[in-house]
Amino acid sequence: MHSRIMSSLTIVLLALFTVSGVVAKSSEVSPSAAATISAAMEGSTKEAALHDAMRKLWEDHITWTRLFIVSALADLPDKSATTDRLLQNQVDIGNAIKPYYGDAAGEKLTALLKTHITTAAELVAAAKTNDSAKMADATKRWYANADEIAAFLSGANPKNWPAAEMKQMMHEHLDLTTAEAVAHLKGNWADDVAAYDKIHGQILHMADMLTAGIIKQYPARFK
Repeated sequence: MHSRIMSSLTIVLLALFTVSGVVAKSSEVSPSAAATISAAMEGSTKEAALHDAMRKLWEDHITWTRLFIVSALADLPDKSATTDRLLQNQVDIGNAIKPYYGDAAGEKLTALLKTHITTAAELVAAAKTNDSAKMADATKRWYANADEIAAFLSGANPKNWPAAEMKQMMHEHLDLTTAEAVAHLKGNWADDVAAYDKIHGQILHMADMLTAGIIKQYPARFK
């Protein structure tokens, strides 16, 4: 009986030592494999950095747009400072694409986005005074500008940012922002909050589309 127990223990211990040896050997990474892993991690880090930066920029876009709507409709004293910060966001977004598409393209996108903001401001002002003629004119120009932005983006990266998808994305952004402003103007606070939540989800999707497009267009930049 005693000998059988000792024999069993011996077998178990031998098995454990064998497995330990295999694990130890498998954990030893060759220099070439280590370099491959390091490169993959670096590429992943670059992609993650662009992903996070793009999301931050576009979250700032909707955050400061919302704060502008609130300030403008209530004539709050922070309206000017809020407007300046919102316009700076458009500069930041333009600067973000310069490493990939050049300075001229970045300046062009900033100009288009500033028009997007200033036209939205006209629309908010017209809605506040219930001036239907000015509202109609600003709305028409606002959507035309959105189409320009969509065309610009698609032109920069047609394979990954198809024109139809960019146009739909921009129109959704405007539709949701309009719903947010109207709800706030009318004091429908629950609808106002719900609209902002939808805007937030949509803008993150938009930011991720832009990030994915850049990574696919310039894969060597993320290796």
